[in-house]
Amino acid sequence: MAGGRTRRARQGAAVSTAPWISAQLRQLLSQRGHAWLLHGPSGLGQYTLALGLAQAWLCDRPTPDGACGECDSCHQVEVRSHIDLAVLMPEVQMQELGWPLDEKAQSDLDDKKRKPSKEIRVDAMRAALEFAQRTSGRGRGKVMLVYPAERMNQVTANALLKTLEEPPGDVRFVLATEAAHQLLPTIRSRCQGHTLAWPAAEQAEAWLKEEGVPAAAAPVLLRAAGGRPEDALRLHRAGLDAQAWARWPKALARGDGSALADWGPAQAVESLQKLCHDLIAMRNGAEPRFFAPGDLPPAADPAALTGWWRDLAATSRTVEHPFNAGLMLEDLVSRARAALNSEPHSR
Repeated sequence: MAGGRTRRARQGAAVSTAPWISAQLRQLLSQRGHAWLLHGPSGLGQYTLALGLAQAWLCDRPTPDGACGECDSCHQVEVRSHIDLAVLMPEVQMQELGWPLDEKAQSDLDDKKRKPSKEIRVDAMRAALEFAQRTSGRGRGKVMLVYPAERMNQVTANALLKTLEEPPGDVRFVLATEAAHQLLPTIRSRCQGHTLAWPAAEQAEAWLKEEGVPAAAAPVLLRAAGGRPEDALRLHRAGLDAQAWARWPKALARGDGSALADWGPAQAVESLQKLCHDLIAMRNGAEPRFFAPGDLPPAADPAALTGWWRDLAATSRTVEHPFNAGLMLEDLVSRARAALNSEPHSR
């Protein structure tokens, strides 16, 4: 990781360590502490920074910039087999990020006895706490990485808390989260906090271009992701067309809701929330966040926009389990058109 240019597997593709992540890694490595809590909105690099910190702690030849990226320890981290690194994630994230599951969990999933968990399982936490009590296999201590930390339920969080309160002498912790407010206050108080830095738009766009995003698409996708570069890269790799993103708000106002059908219910609701947010912001004299001003339809009635926002918030709570996805999308388009075409009332 020296110089911040190593590449590691993430979500099926290699991603270079962004310069703002490398700068934060140097900052964290220059400080003392046995437990760090990395927090901030999604898409800013919590996981990248957490893994970089863990790899540097375990590295045989660490530098002030991070791990060397060449020693046997670094290789073991890269291939997800380091004896002194315990990674606690929901099984969904473990699979996405290439981390192996234990034999029983993998067998259950292979036999379709259950679906991959979206929470950090109690069994995984117990195994990690047992790991924390063992002697370091390579003699450079042990690291426990928890991501996303907000996916711990009450039982797993309380189990971790006991170890944080009385940590074994050679284990360090790095927790990464996109919702620090959901963690137990006692866990937050026992970790040193670090808020993820927001990169400048120019820096984020330059990094996106390095990752293969076309120059014309980079600012559009970065805006669509609310300024969060890793989220913008995920949108690109998921196939979101930048020109289509810029066109669909006005098309929807004209009655063309085909873009929503292409996305599916969850993405459709999220995209509509972004559109509604920007229209409300514009009505109140603020800059839009997810779209360029020229991409937005004319101003709608503020009361209609407020009601639409509440409807979308209610729908988002059940969108993962729609009764009928097709009917839900039709209803979303209908309500969106009604709100977008409402006439502002003069005072």
